[in-house]
Amino acid sequence: MLAPINKIPPEILSLVPGFLEPEDRDERIIVLTHVCRTWREVFVSRSSLWTDFDCLDGKKTRAYFERSGSSPINLSLDLNKGISSFDPLFQIIPHATGRLESLFIMGMPEKIPAVIPHLSHPAPLLRYLSIRSDRGCAPERCPVLTSTLFNGDLSSLRMLHLELVRTELPWRNMVNLTSFTLSHIPPGTASAGQLLDFLESAPYLEEVELCFVTPEAGVQDGRLVSLACLKSMNIHGDAPCSALLDHLLIPARAKLEITADLFISPARMHLPRSLDNLKNFSDFTTIQLCPGKYCPRMEFSGPNGQVNMNLRTSRYDSTSLTLESLAEFDTSKTELLQIDRGHLLSGEPLYRALFPMKDLRILTLFRCANLDIFIRALQPATSLLEVAVCPKLEEFILVLHSEWDFNITSAVEMSAARASRGKKIRTIRIIDGRGGVDLDVSELRKHVWNVEYGPEV
Repeated sequence: MLAPINKIPPEILSLVPGFLEPEDRDERIIVLTHVCRTWREVFVSRSSLWTDFDCLDGKKTRAYFERSGSSPINLSLDLNKGISSFDPLFQIIPHATGRLESLFIMGMPEKIPAVIPHLSHPAPLLRYLSIRSDRGCAPERCPVLTSTLFNGDLSSLRMLHLELVRTELPWRNMVNLTSFTLSHIPPGTASAGQLLDFLESAPYLEEVELCFVTPEAGVQDGRLVSLACLKSMNIHGDAPCSALLDHLLIPARAKLEITADLFISPARMHLPRSLDNLKNFSDFTTIQLCPGKYCPRMEFSGPNGQVNMNLRTSRYDSTSLTLESLAEFDTSKTELLQIDRGHLLSGEPLYRALFPMKDLRILTLFRCANLDIFIRALQPATSLLEVAVCPKLEEFILVLHSEWDFNITSAVEMSAARASRGKKIRTIRIIDGRGGVDLDVSELRKHVWNVEYGPEV
């Protein structure tokens, strides 16, 4: 009784286990109840400490259910860990659904239907629901969810995650839903119209993720569903998603990420036919391209939001493919362009990509191969007319890589040609990551206001 820790008031002591990491909290709380009779009374009497159920042990399940009192409970069912239809859980669930705050169900597709009939009672406190069937099952084996789940009323939900399950999304009045994930559903399970109905019933959605969902067309022309509260929308998969995007009003400042397989279909098939309803598809001021070898990535950002496109392809010349996809967007207001690890085989794709960028001020080439091709694309036309490519370019940044050779002569010729047309570049920064190789930039300084050269830090 003289131990300093026993001077802590019981109501304060009982709060401490709430800060334990979730993955080992159960085991540690049980250890605390074995310290002494006083501690056992303190921790057992705090109902909020006994609200996380995994239902892997019948005795433990009953004890937790009694100790949790009337507190909201969190139920996690991994059906692959031996939960059977005779588990005491199924006697408890009908009395516990009214207290459910979160429910996570995962397992083989043939095991999930055994649990669903026990979840037909209303769950007015349910905020988080995740039902996930195991990956790799055939589409016809995916379990079916019907409107009998929680009596068809999921209006209290904040988060809904469905993966590898078949459902017609029968629920309505998702007025509190803020996060929705639909993943790997069988083809033909959900039409674009059904998805729009669902999204329309959830006016406060902030996060939407669709993974390998192929919505079938057939939506009435002119129908638009507003996602006024949307903060981010991720669409991943091989099939084009324009059938859905054509009918969504995505607000400014929202982040849109699209993963598209360009080997199957071009970039324009993954975009809406009209960009008018995507408010963040305009006024791009910054573009970053990371061509990679097989997984190019494009990031557009500006005052109205951000759009990311991940482009899978089997083409070796992925830099050219990325630049060709760039033509699908309005880049007339772009001020900053960064190309990360590009590898051009010819300068024509880059020339076509740069030509619309009349407002470009800063161009960065980060560890790109064949730099001479990139640089020559900035040379003005052979005539004495206005510089055709990036007339407002002020700053050119080169980050050199040890694997690639660089001939500074190409940069000198480009700078001299632009200066002779009255479009002198103000700053060229060369950051050398090759190690121990010095460049003579004295000739470059004759044609550029400010030349900075140094090793990569």
